[in-house]
Amino acid sequence: MTLLEATFELQSPLSHEQLRALGEFANTYGLRRFKVDEGKRLLSFEYDASRLRETEVAHVLHKASIPVTRRVN
Repeated sequence: MTLLEATFELQSPLSHEQLRALGEFANTYGLRRFKVDEGKRLLSFEYDASRLRETEVAHVLHKASIPVTRRVN
């Protein structure tokens, strides 16, 4: 297992429904944990790079209607 972290800028704050969706699919897709910095509008994910590519992480976020604009790290 190769763990990496990716941080994305959020277009807008996350709703309770979006936070719940993140919690539901996190382990399903190999996304291990996430943290939200609402003040800076950042969403960070730790993911298993042996199972997922960064583009797949972004795709999953888009499918869940998570308003990310770009990767910041």
